[in-house]
Amino acid sequence: MKSQKGFTLIELLIVVAIIGIIAAIAIPSLLRARIAANESGAIGDSRTVSSAEVAYSSSNGGAFGTLACLATPTACNFAPGTTSFVDSQIASLLTKQGYNRMFFPGLASVGVPDPGISTFVYGATPTVVAQTGNRGFAIDHSGLICFTVLGGLPLTTSGPALDQSCTPLK
Repeated sequence: MKSQKGFTLIELLIVVAIIGIIAAIAIPSLLRARIAANESGAIGDSRTVSSAEVAYSSSNGGAFGTLACLATPTACNFAPGTTSFVDSQIASLLTKQGYNRMFFPGLASVGVPDPGISTFVYGATPTVVAQTGNRGFAIDHSGLICFTVLGGLPLTTSGPALDQSCTPLK
């Protein structure tokens, strides 16, 4: 009699069941990690824009700049050869890492060099709440980053400045 080698159907079903259990445990953790990475990217870009605005303001007599001026300062009365304050990807406001980016420049006030703005709000909201991110973020000219837990943009007042009721990021 010849001996047959191989796996039985029950052994194969047990292996498939174990793989299914491992996948059921791992996939939610991977999704949470992706959301956390997307949120970190949105916070990082917010801080980048805020830092770039401070550097721009220092070089422009105290006035902040639009994203176009931050990306191409030579187009906004800076000397030829002046390096960008932000990269073109941030300035383009394209969806990045599952977050929609937006920039709200304030109006130029008296005494602000031209071109220049006195305030700004930079925001990021998840493209699909609970899939690409959970929280919405915004930063203004004060450097305060606020967030909402439902994915929307934190409230702004006319100024634009972040509303006092926003939850500050710690």
